[in-house]
Amino acid sequence: MSRRQRRPLRSLWSGLGRAAWISAGLLAVALGGLGVIVPGLPSTVFFLAAAWCFARSSERLERWVLGLPGVGPMVRDARAGLGMPRRTKASAITIMWTAIVVSAVIARDRTALVAVVVVLGLVGTACILFAVPTRERVLEQRATSGH
Repeated sequence: MSRRQRRPLRSLWSGLGRAAWISAGLLAVALGGLGVIVPGLPSTVFFLAAAWCFARSSERLERWVLGLPGVGPMVRDARAGLGMPRRTKASAITIMWTAIVVSAVIARDRTALVAVVVVLGLVGTACILFAVPTRERVLEQRATSGH
C-alpha cells in the first residue's frame, strides 16, 4: 500500500478517535449531570473526565465544560492540583452517608447488599479524605514553599 493510499485510513482513524473522545465526554457530562441530582453519585469526577476527553477532541466542548457555573471552577482547581475545599469535602461525605443510610434502611432485609453499600461508602470516604487534596492545605503548602 502506497503512502497516498494510507492517508485516507489515517484520516478515518483520526476522525473515529475524535468521535469516540467526544462521545465519551458527552457520556461523562450526562453522568455528571445525573450526579448533581442523585445523592451518592459523584459529579465532579465525571466532569473532570469530560474535560479530559474534550481536551483530546474538541476545544469548543472543553471550553464549554470549563465555563459551566459551579462545575468549571472545580475542574480548573482539580487540574491545577488544588483539590476540594474542606467544606465541600465535608458536604460530599455528609450527602454520601445520608444516601448510604437511606439505602441501608430501604434494603435492611438484604444484609449482603447493605454490607456492600457500607463498604463502598467507606472506600468513597477514604478516597475523599486521603486521595483528594484539601484546597486550603495545598494553598498553605504552596505559600510556604514559594510556588
